[in-house]
Amino acid sequence: MTTVRRTRRWRGVAAVALLASAVGVFATQPLVLLAGAVGAGFAAYPWLRSPPSVELDVSRSMTPTDPAAGEDVTVTVRVRNVGDSTLTDLRIVDGVPPMLSVSEGTPRHAAVLRPGSTTEFSYAVTAEHGRHQFDPATAVARDITGATEVETSVSTDAAIECAAAVPDVPLREQTTLGSGRVLTADGGSGIEFHKTREYHSGDPMSRIDWKRRAKTGELSTVEFREERPASVLLCLDARPAAYRATDEDEPNAVACSREAISQLLTAVGSGRNSVGLAAVGRELCWHRPGRGTDHLADARQLMASHPAFSTVPPSVDAEWSTSGQFEEIRRRLGEQTQVFLFSPLTDEEVASFALELESSRTAVTVVCPDVTADDTPGSRFAAVERDDRIRRLRSGGVTVVPWSPKEPLGPELLRAKERGL
Repeated sequence: MTTVRRTRRWRGVAAVALLASAVGVFATQPLVLLAGAVGAGFAAYPWLRSPPSVELDVSRSMTPTDPAAGEDVTVTVRVRNVGDSTLTDLRIVDGVPPMLSVSEGTPRHAAVLRPGSTTEFSYAVTAEHGRHQFDPATAVARDITGATEVETSVSTDAAIECAAAVPDVPLREQTTLGSGRVLTADGGSGIEFHKTREYHSGDPMSRIDWKRRAKTGELSTVEFREERPASVLLCLDARPAAYRATDEDEPNAVACSREAISQLLTAVGSGRNSVGLAAVGRELCWHRPGRGTDHLADARQLMASHPAFSTVPPSVDAEWSTSGQFEEIRRRLGEQTQVFLFSPLTDEEVASFALELESSRTAVTVVCPDVTADDTPGSRFAAVERDDRIRRLRSGGVTVVPWSPKEPLGPELLRAKERGL
């Protein structure tokens, strides 16, 4: 996204020039009138120039590449001017992952870049558990007069990963045919023992229970629990109500959820399962479930650039509505697609959406980042409301995983599976 705007740098010069011209006319002072005319010329000059053309290529490198939690990671950012214009006043702010804090240096940089030239800068962040996607870098370039500036975002696929990523996503049972990672209640030719049954003509010899044959003389066939491919949709609640945080200095629930989605995207999409993305927010985001490295790369690029995945809370006077977006997602869902919904459960709309999906036989798992606090009566009441929604969702058959963003997500998912929540 690119924005062009005028600065107020020459506004004072224009005012002084007009005042001097007026004084020169009424006082019949040629020198004063000439000075005013010269000043007016300077003030008009910036309006005659076109805005700078900003075309940048941004790349990042991290050291170390596989940090442990709590270890500092040095991030080196290289910015190359791939356009034809010289950028005389370029300022860059790197998109530091919202869940990570800068421990040394600064992610801000200023430079003069001629066409084809490169500048670089470094800073350090403290690694945390999981996979942390970088936001697009923000570049602001002013023309030589400083009267016009161009702001643009430059995205690139980069992330910091450290220990305790999601090792395996505990998906729910489904009934589609095929071979994959989701266990079903049907017997077949999988790997986990299901039951034995009477031998039928044509059954493979390798599945005959020879021990039972030797013991009883009867022929029986062993069936195994089938594994079938999963279709999973990772859905982000990025409505205004979801941008809630425990403190002003802490990441909000949308930022926490986006990092969790990044982890699950890798875990689910690394096998034969289909995985897709959706987000309800500034505008509807939909990326249908699919497989393959190209599909995953497209999904990550979407997370880095789509407005619905922005971790920046909307302004107070923002005018956008999420009306109908949940319904549109439900309309596009396939019959066998499971939904992982990431939401702090701050209102009834998102809870109703999850219950409606579950009642229509769509398996729903709600990952609920805990951003509640107890420092005020209002925040304590919000926590009580959240707990009540969790209870109602569970009673409606929805799997709910309350998650503290300060803890790894993987163990929480596995514990929820073991408890059957």
